[in-house]
Amino acid sequence: MEPSPLTQQDRPSIFQPKIDRLYEQLFSTDENDQFQLSDGYWQEFFLLRPDKSSLQRRLEWTSADDLLHLQNRTQQLFRRAAGQINSRNGTSDGAALDTLTVFLDTVLAKRYTNPSSEIITVLAGLDEVDDIFLDFANAVENVIRTGGAGMFDVHIPSTSGCCIDSIAVSIRRKAVEVAIALTAGAYQTSLVSYFTHRDLFPCLMKYIQDLDTPSQIFEPFLLLGLLANFNKFEFRNPYRSRLEDFVNEAAIQQIIRGFGAVCSRSRDKYVAIQEDIEEGWTLSSTLKYIGLGVLTPSRSSTPTPNPPSNTEGTKDPFAILPDTNAAIFLPAYDFTHANQLYRLNLLTHPSYTPKSETPFSAFLSLTSYTLHHAHRSSRASLYGLLSLITLRILTEDATICPKLFSPALSTPVRLCRQRAPSLPATPSSRPLAASILDIAIDTITHNLRRRLDIPLYTAALHILHRLLSHLASTRTRFPGYYHWPLLWQTLLSSLLRFLATYAALLVTDPGLPALLDVFLAVLALAVAAGDVFLPDAAAHDDFFYKLVESAHLFPKFRTGFASLLKPSPNPSARASAMMASSTSPHPDVHYSSSSSSSSSPFSSTAAAARLDALMATAAYFERLLEEESSKGGRGNKQQHQQLGSKEVGRVIRRGVEGLRVPEGMEGVERWERWREGDERGMVKKVGRKAVEDARKVVREGGGG
Repeated sequence: MEPSPLTQQDRPSIFQPKIDRLYEQLFSTDENDQFQLSDGYWQEFFLLRPDKSSLQRRLEWTSADDLLHLQNRTQQLFRRAAGQINSRNGTSDGAALDTLTVFLDTVLAKRYTNPSSEIITVLAGLDEVDDIFLDFANAVENVIRTGGAGMFDVHIPSTSGCCIDSIAVSIRRKAVEVAIALTAGAYQTSLVSYFTHRDLFPCLMKYIQDLDTPSQIFEPFLLLGLLANFNKFEFRNPYRSRLEDFVNEAAIQQIIRGFGAVCSRSRDKYVAIQEDIEEGWTLSSTLKYIGLGVLTPSRSSTPTPNPPSNTEGTKDPFAILPDTNAAIFLPAYDFTHANQLYRLNLLTHPSYTPKSETPFSAFLSLTSYTLHHAHRSSRASLYGLLSLITLRILTEDATICPKLFSPALSTPVRLCRQRAPSLPATPSSRPLAASILDIAIDTITHNLRRRLDIPLYTAALHILHRLLSHLASTRTRFPGYYHWPLLWQTLLSSLLRFLATYAALLVTDPGLPALLDVFLAVLALAVAAGDVFLPDAAAHDDFFYKLVESAHLFPKFRTGFASLLKPSPNPSARASAMMASSTSPHPDVHYSSSSSSSSSPFSSTAAAARLDALMATAAYFERLLEEESSKGGRGNKQQHQQLGSKEVGRVIRRGVEGLRVPEGMEGVERWERWREGDERGMVKKVGRKAVEDARKVVREGGGG
């Protein structure tokens, strides 16, 4: 009997998956393995389910220099994977897309000496980069647009609401993730330009319209935002033109629904850390208030969102928020800036379900929570600033701004109340402008630091100025919806005091002149036109009461910022309080249309004139209070401090009747429209932060 030609091998101690052995062969540094891998190898490679963690681990262990040494293999992998997608072989398409996502995310994250040329060398080679990447862009566009319907021999309906094959949807989403991985990873290179030459806008819009779940629009909308911001200050970005010309209202509404769903989910991450919902006076809350919380009845368990995982090891759980979904602020800003139809639908679109909040309400809510904690990280500050600029664009739209004050669009907005002092309780539904005013106030209140975030505060004050200018120019009163005393207290007792106290630390900041200009304009506007937009005489008197209370801060404010507030040498141009008899009527104040007016850049003379006018107005009331105090024989050493609050209020009421608008108030209702080109540095900084978050989204396996 002849011996068997088969030999028994030892049983391995550890079974290695076949795909892992293929990865090992692919990235082998053995010189004998640097030849072209066979077609059979690649066919087997894409038939097996990819092991993402194993592939990522091997690539992370490989340095940038080693990848350059293995360029023959990495080029083969990219070229074969792109060809696999283009071949429309459904059984292997998903594996190729998953492999590309991990490969691009990990390889592009490495530090290269010459990023553009070396990344091209690793992926395609300098000689063939155009052909390979054009084919790659075409393949990605085709999969996003059709989902490879022909691969599965099924018909994929293109209208929303129909049944969409789950396999095709999964394939399309994987293609979007591949595009995000390349765009975010190669954002500082020329490779992204292949997605500008091969326009992805139509396929992204078709994919968005085909989705059934609103939150699934996060990834395609994020990709659109990244592409629309790519080198947009260096050349005419085609995606920006697409956003400007887009008029498909059904697609816009689908995007807005998804935007609202993503905002709600991100906001819930804050709530999971600390519940801050307003509660009425109940037995439990009363017992807790008087220190008998142990006697409160047990609370029924209610499902709450899981708190975000703190992977960075920071002690403050709020420091890692907002989550990566906040990157959606970038495309939302771009669409708001470029498209008037989007702005209108964002404001008026109803809630997705009867019990859910409207998309704009969800956006305002996330903005409130982000800005409430903006001081905790530069990332939160940047996203908060971008959301404020988005709101500023809405307030500067002559069609949109009146709707913000309309009772017809009243809606409840959950505002952040996680730190004291918290915003006061409000009615369940208010005009949207009331919530926006509250967000601006809360931003000013909770982010006062010695190293003041001047761009953030300037943006908040711009919003206040736009809204008050609209009320003044249209002579619209805003009664019953807003707590005006809190607004004046925040501006005068908090912000004015802070600026006067820390002037020496702030005066050298290049952004400070813009902040001082709009801050003084807001206060001057209240003096000049408060009687036409405040709800009643009592609210008007209360403003002057708080102005007099803070009068002692104005000289200190002027001294601290003397280098920036230079009065005009012409004495006639300097402000002075004009007193008349108590029977003199308050002169009419006329305002130009805020939608068409604009102001010049910061003028130290104009700002100084406004400050003079404010000081003169406060001095006028102080003089009246001194006279009233001396009438009672009390003397004037302590001046009006001896008067009771009712007496002071009565004197101020009489003084308002005799007050004429001081000089120096000209143009306080005018404002300059937001111009992106003037703030390109900030926009680029936010774009880079969104790119970082997009990389995290890819690595985490998607957002939304």
